[in-house]
Amino acid sequence: MKRRSVIAVLAAASVLGLSACGSGSPSSTGGGASSAGAGNASLTKVSVGVIPIVDCAPIFLGDKQGFFKDEGIQLDIQTASGGAAIVPGVVSGSFDFAFSNLISVLVAKDKGLDLKFVANGASTTGEKGKDIGGVVVPAGSPITAAKDLAGKTVSVNNLSNIGDTTIKSVIEKGGGDPNSVKFVEVAFPDAPAALTNKQVDAAWILEPFLSKAVAEGGTIVSSNFVEMSPELDIAGYFTKADTVKGKADLTGKFTRAMNKSLEYAQGHPQEVRDIVGTYTKIDEATRAKMILPRYRVEFNKDAFKTLGDAAAKYGTLSKAPNAGDLLP
Repeated sequence: MKRRSVIAVLAAASVLGLSACGSGSPSSTGGGASSAGAGNASLTKVSVGVIPIVDCAPIFLGDKQGFFKDEGIQLDIQTASGGAAIVPGVVSGSFDFAFSNLISVLVAKDKGLDLKFVANGASTTGEKGKDIGGVVVPAGSPITAAKDLAGKTVSVNNLSNIGDTTIKSVIEKGGGDPNSVKFVEVAFPDAPAALTNKQVDAAWILEPFLSKAVAEGGTIVSSNFVEMSPELDIAGYFTKADTVKGKADLTGKFTRAMNKSLEYAQGHPQEVRDIVGTYTKIDEATRAKMILPRYRVEFNKDAFKTLGDAAAKYGTLSKAPNAGDLLP
């Protein structure tokens, strides 16, 4: 890819954070992980960039279960503390595939980078009040619904990304003015304290920090993912379009193994909670209580369109994306 394209995505990553939001750990484990069969010359080494969050549990489980080895792949899972290195890592070739939230990849695509999803990653549970993320207000707040967020200060982990895009959408859907909201950046681990100290009127928080905020007296006034669409996919695994075309066989193998991993994770929630403890610092008690995302193979194209149209409407993207250009 041309150098100017790499520079463009690096700039986008710096400005937008390009982070894959999700049920996160406060810090990265660092380094990477190799699949069973390491050193076997018959296996093709494949590097995958991920963030140490609950959403990425399926790839670690699939690696442990041997799904990638069965496809002739030796995984090299590279964890990063944030998403800023993910898209540039794929573009530069440091990662063969990587995990990111949908909006981050849509923004990169909007900037002219030819990227494509090859597998789903994580989706909303579809249940209000029992989702992996939500907008929380402190005890005694007059805010009781999404529309009441109009004119208020709301924290998100990154500006111009999936948090503020979905929140604006549900505010407008409820009859409020989405343009009157003041969004500020607050990292998820710091959001409960920001609420308690009244630095913000409301905070968008994901698990496991969402459960902590509620336990401390906070109230969820909007399950923004669910309210935008109960079938919303939040993140996925992607690569360069050149890889999909030029390495179709490898891409197919990775996708099949990843799909098996997603199905396995959905059917074995306790194993998800257990393996999260191997690559994050989330303690056992917290892992036992936190709400897990839904893991599924198929992307929901209607929900994707709803998200893409909203991102274009609110200025995160210059135009609405075409699902056919991005989804498997």
